[in-house]
Amino acid sequence: MKSHVYFSDLKVESKKTLFDKLDLLLDRSDLKGKIGEKDLVAIKLHFGEKGNTAYVRPIFLRKIADRVSDLKGKPFLTDTNTLYLGTRSEAVSHLTTASRHGFSESAVNAPILIADGLRGSSAVHVRIDKPIFKTVSIAHAIHMSDALICVTHFKGHELSGFGGALKNLGMGCASREGKLSQHSNISPKVKEKACTGCKNCLPWCPSEAISMIPPESEGKGKHPVARIDAGKCIGCGECILACPVGVIQIQWNEAIPIFQKKMVEYAYGAVHKKKGKVLYLNFLTQISPACDCYGFSDASIVKDIGMLASEDPVAIDQASADLVNHEEGNRGSKLSKNWKAGEDKFRDLYPEVDWTIQLAYGEEIGLGTRTYELIKI
Repeated sequence: MKSHVYFSDLKVESKKTLFDKLDLLLDRSDLKGKIGEKDLVAIKLHFGEKGNTAYVRPIFLRKIADRVSDLKGKPFLTDTNTLYLGTRSEAVSHLTTASRHGFSESAVNAPILIADGLRGSSAVHVRIDKPIFKTVSIAHAIHMSDALICVTHFKGHELSGFGGALKNLGMGCASREGKLSQHSNISPKVKEKACTGCKNCLPWCPSEAISMIPPESEGKGKHPVARIDAGKCIGCGECILACPVGVIQIQWNEAIPIFQKKMVEYAYGAVHKKKGKVLYLNFLTQISPACDCYGFSDASIVKDIGMLASEDPVAIDQASADLVNHEEGNRGSKLSKNWKAGEDKFRDLYPEVDWTIQLAYGEEIGLGTRTYELIKI
């Protein structure tokens, strides 16, 4: 059975603005049927790393939040802390970055919460019993919300080919522990030559997997350095943020097909207890070649296309990828050859990444279907 994906282009006139079109998308995709009175409604988005400019604009989020409030729900904007060290790796810096990008309560008419808490450890272990994960670690505020609106800036991504609703759910709704389990199949590693021996990481390890050892070569001025026992490590990722000099590093060593499947299982874990209470919105604007986690935004690979809404995350991502690939490529962007309409823009950007894996696996585990009907409004 085909899933419905509602589509609005960006053509406007004085009596039909983009906000009017967004209203229509929300109506056609039955926002009203998903929001109950006094529901706590998580509006999941990406606030953008400092320096990035491609994220969905706050004024659109205000429209969505206002519609939730009109339905007597209680909206809040939310994202989770990052695994890497940047301007969103803990809640204080994350909220500061969000505010600098225009996401404040006064601007969007809803409070801003970081879903996994101060340091990324506020989470709920959700049982899913899938082939890779039996349980997944989902950010507490997202799991505890009554309804979820997943607002995604659709763009390229170096590990999944593109970043769409599935990535916004799978990676974006995971705690730090969950992000680490998707990216790596073994524990973090200390860059011992750069370790200062401060011992700041020791009290943050819940499994006492970190110890101070003598340096490999003795010499004047040498000091003990931290080392992680992979056998004891539980993969929570707390030590990564605790290190003041950034020498505890993620091992980005998971195979890309497995990474995509892990991400999709996490997406399943984020929403499978919210049946009938989730809506997906993809914005196909300023379609940059890489994730909004970078502190910059490169030239768009195709022209701005429009906005999509659906109850199905697999269908909306399939439709989004198809719409991008149907466009002529921007020769002033990072595209190197697949400029023609119909050619795969994401395989041009990342030749080693088969982006269809995430969609096929999402269909396989019952998260949605790749078969869709695109309904233009």
